Amino acid sequence: MESNNSLEQTLQDGKLYRHVNSLIVAHLRDNNLNQAASAVASATMTPMNVEAPTNKLLELVAKGLAVEKDEMLRGVSTAAPFDPVITTGYGSIPAPRTASVDFSVNDTKGSSKIIPKHESRHVSEHKNVARCARFSPDGRFLATGSADTSIKLFEISKVKQMMQPDTRDGPVRPVVRTFYDHQQPINDLDFHPQNTVLISGAKDRTIKFFDFSKTAAKRAFRVIQDTHNVRSVSFHPSGDFLLAGTDHLIPHLYDINTFKCYLPTNFQEMGVNGAINQVRYSSTGGMYVTASKDGAIRLWDGVTASCARSIDGAHGAAEAIGANFTKDERYILSCGKDSSVKLWEVGTGRLVKQYLGATHTQLRCQAIFNDTEEFVLSIDESLNEIVAWDALTAEKVARWPSNHVGAPRWLEHSPVEAAFVSCGMDRSIRYWKEVL
Repeated sequence: MESNNSLEQTLQDGKLYRHVNSLIVAHLRDNNLNQAASAVASATMTPMNVEAPTNKLLELVAKGLAVEKDEMLRGVSTAAPFDPVITTGYGSIPAPRTASVDFSVNDTKGSSKIIPKHESRHVSEHKNVARCARFSPDGRFLATGSADTSIKLFEISKVKQMMQPDTRDGPVRPVVRTFYDHQQPINDLDFHPQNTVLISGAKDRTIKFFDFSKTAAKRAFRVIQDTHNVRSVSFHPSGDFLLAGTDHLIPHLYDINTFKCYLPTNFQEMGVNGAINQVRYSSTGGMYVTASKDGAIRLWDGVTASCARSIDGAHGAAEAIGANFTKDERYILSCGKDSSVKLWEVGTGRLVKQYLGATHTQLRCQAIFNDTEEFVLSIDESLNEIVAWDALTAEKVARWPSNHVGAPRWLEHSPVEAAFVSCGMDRSIRYWKEVL
């Protein structure tokens, strides 16, 4: 019996090694490292044409690091650099409603989808311009940041309850936390990928960490002091690192355990000539993207922090004001002050789609996918409308009055359901959901 168990274990180990080797070969091949892929394939007797989902290896490594980090936080001593008390996680993340769109399809004429109608509700307002918003990874929470230096945290279940026409239990208060700890307007927000921690970047040159599991917490429990106005922030999927896009020309990469800042070594030769409007990690953390005032969209290696590709003049002579990856990391959606929204292929840097017909030349407005990536949404400043396109055909499929007094400056979509939020120059936050 012992011999059989030993044989079974040997077979299982061999199967695991073959699977790992296949993922390594596929990863190297798909990233155009053919010589390295060939060497590994030859050494391990793995076929070069082995099939594996795009970026599967990166996805598994990111998940493994996240689990390792979570286990470490649960068992770490109180002397750890990052507060070990912050171990409260989110709820289970719902499965995607549908698969992401395959943008490699060429013949898309006459096949535009109809986007469902949406209704919106004013759910709260700040004392000054509502500048940014972010959903938590599980879609249960929404945070908004304002020029009044405050951050509001909403519980989405209470927002939905507020929107019910037959609410009989008195007024519902969807704002469950308000944080006051910045000295100047807030530019961007992000949620920790595993724990109940919210970060904010502001004009006061700080990045602040808030524990929203504590009902009495009003102020940050940790602060990173940057050297520049912090315009954008993004957590690495492992939660161990964060990126800051600032008035400095180069993204700042921070280790959240040591607060050490890393800069790319070759940035002086890059020809960068403008502050960073937005920075975002890809879903596995293997890459990140920046949108800059000099009009360029730049792709960065998530491991070496070196610039892998620069799409100069992505929006002509106008600022690039936003950029984000598709879920499969194969494309980037960018927005510019030339009133265009564009889709770029990561592997080649080529322009794949253009979404036209919405004017945005003044505000740092966003272009976003819905949660299924079937539609693209952005803002028309001149008409004060929210515009929707079919993501695959680039055909305009809807225009909705924003219901803000003055154009909204930020859109953010829920990662798990058909709902998004808009923030306005009129200080208000509106929650949008499908009309069933």
